[in-house]
Amino acid sequence: MNYVPNTDQDRRKMLQKIGVSDFSELIEVIPEAIRLKGKLKLPPPLSELELTKLLNQMANRNKDTSQMICFVGGGAYDHFIPAIVDHIIARSEYYTAYTPYQAEVSQGTLQTIYEFQSMICELTGMDVANASMYDGATATAEAALLAHAYTRRDEILVAGSLNPNYKEVLNTYCGSIKIKIKDLPLVEGVVDIEQVKEKLSERVAGVIVQTPNFFGLLENVSQMESLVHSVGALLILVCDPISLGILKTPGEYNADVAVGEGQALGNNLYLGGPYFGYFAAKQHLVRRMPGRIVATTTDAQGKRGFVLTLQTREQHIRREKATSNICTNEALCALAACVYLSIMGKSGIRKVAELCLQKSHYAAKQITEIDGFRKKYGAPFFKEFVIETPMPPRRIIDSLLKRNIFAGVDLSLQDQKLKNQLLICVTEKRTKEEIDLLIEELGKLS
Repeated sequence: MNYVPNTDQDRRKMLQKIGVSDFSELIEVIPEAIRLKGKLKLPPPLSELELTKLLNQMANRNKDTSQMICFVGGGAYDHFIPAIVDHIIARSEYYTAYTPYQAEVSQGTLQTIYEFQSMICELTGMDVANASMYDGATATAEAALLAHAYTRRDEILVAGSLNPNYKEVLNTYCGSIKIKIKDLPLVEGVVDIEQVKEKLSERVAGVIVQTPNFFGLLENVSQMESLVHSVGALLILVCDPISLGILKTPGEYNADVAVGEGQALGNNLYLGGPYFGYFAAKQHLVRRMPGRIVATTTDAQGKRGFVLTLQTREQHIRREKATSNICTNEALCALAACVYLSIMGKSGIRKVAELCLQKSHYAAKQITEIDGFRKKYGAPFFKEFVIETPMPPRRIIDSLLKRNIFAGVDLSLQDQKLKNQLLICVTEKRTKEEIDLLIEELGKLS
């Protein structure tokens, strides 16, 4: 635990240095309504030994998936991670979240990023991939900016089944530069194709579709692809990378851009982060892509080497020419994905995807045989599905926590209209015994 003491005199000097008279002036831009009122409920002064003990007790109140059976999804997933992943990324030469700039001293790191890009291209069926991004949400938003810059149009159509958290980030990105975001309504949990036909026009820069979508359902991408490209817009697919082990790739769908959250590839849940986003595209869009791209070259002696070949961000080139102000690429998390993909290989990823598919369908079938529980949607799904519950999902979640089970995601937290709907995820880690225990506990509540 780091300890940085600051006396009252230290604080006065810092405030004076940045040109404010007191702390309240420093935070005056924060609305009064959301500021802390009154004092924090802290214990009396403690010794270092007592404080360390207290903080450890508080930290131990967190429960992770080593102690719990996890059926939570919605964008972050409990997949198995081979021990070699953590062993490799913990090596001192790799243990950084940032990309080294000096090619002459960072060949190892640059090579791992190059291999990561290559494997993302293999996984997605796309031509080029960058060195990773902050997360799936920002990768999605950056894809919208790319479509806007490439087509010089100002409308983005967004599937109503896109992860709600991604939508919030997308709205934040696009709102400041006057890009209009228009929702594509759903029918039975998937995009209404008739609405796509109605809303498409030559003002649309791109269409963002997630498949499997937020509810775990597979979208009719093939039909949308021809419609989107008929008006000159870009098709942007948001995909779970594990699903690409058995489902058609964005490249096979003729998508222009493929993005998504990469956490499922060798990264733990980490209490919500850090994660990383992947971003891949067709070759002709390479100079519009955000972030960095590592490539191979040869030196003066003809030896193979690795360099940051494209860095279209504002720190490297003139601001008006930059594609993005993305500053880092979550290199350590991307390295974990690189190791994971290397170890798993094509057959391993396929096996993981098959197990997710089989186990989730078994769970859905068994749960719908419980009185009062029924599957909300009939469309094909991958590893997540929505169950309509006879009681508020919060009650189910709280009850099953006592049995060390994370039951799922209460969808009413995302949208009040999704009342009594529980999103359940089943990955390859869940055993039949664990799934049967979930079913047994749900049966007791019905």
